[in-house]
Amino acid sequence: MRISPRAITFDLDDTLWAIAPLIAAAEAALHAWLEEHTPGTARRYPLQAMRALRERVAGDSPHLAHDLTAQRRLALGMALQDSGDDLAHTDAAFAAFHAARNRVELYPDVADALDRLAARWPLAALTNGNADLALCGVDPHFRFCLNARDHGAAKPDPGIFRAACERLDCAPHEVLHVGDDPRCDVVGAAGAGLRTCWINRTGAAWTRPEVRPDLIVPDLAALADVLLAGDVNQGSAA
Repeated sequence: MRISPRAITFDLDDTLWAIAPLIAAAEAALHAWLEEHTPGTARRYPLQAMRALRERVAGDSPHLAHDLTAQRRLALGMALQDSGDDLAHTDAAFAAFHAARNRVELYPDVADALDRLAARWPLAALTNGNADLALCGVDPHFRFCLNARDHGAAKPDPGIFRAACERLDCAPHEVLHVGDDPRCDVVGAAGAGLRTCWINRTGAAWTRPEVRPDLIVPDLAALADVLLAGDVNQGSAA
């Protein structure tokens, strides 16, 4: 089977940039904002306590599994209220977190690869997170970003992949989805009928026996090299 997509969709977090240090920096920025504006909340909910509250909210609110923004805002509201601070601070506190969350540092291979790929194919972003393409500085490369919050369900739900295909005016098998997460990106996209590429930056072994990625590459530069060289056979490209 050969791969010749009409369009490409991309995951964002841990595909275009590393998410763990980014969230750590955003949580630190949030705590600094709380220290300045609501010191009572900052004292009652230092970094680890706020993180634990956020995780508890996620566990207690399965109906918000697709909406990380709502989870974060709910946790902030609970912390403010519990500390005797005004709930009206929720918007500004979240804005401080969100601004820092979008100060991304692209992997070294990403900018040039997106330039090369966007010159040849329409690109779209599919994310379970709350990254803002404009704030991240990558929006010129993408036709649109479809996030789980707006769609109403998160990857690996097949609906979000099919909705992206409809917006791209492509059949699912004409779209290649690229991402780092075996379950959310590869299993999910394959289940929706898309072709799949696993970005394997760590050299990990593939451990999902129910499906095999159409392509496995170490980074976006390798993906661009393979796709721009012409149709490629299914399997590992690097």
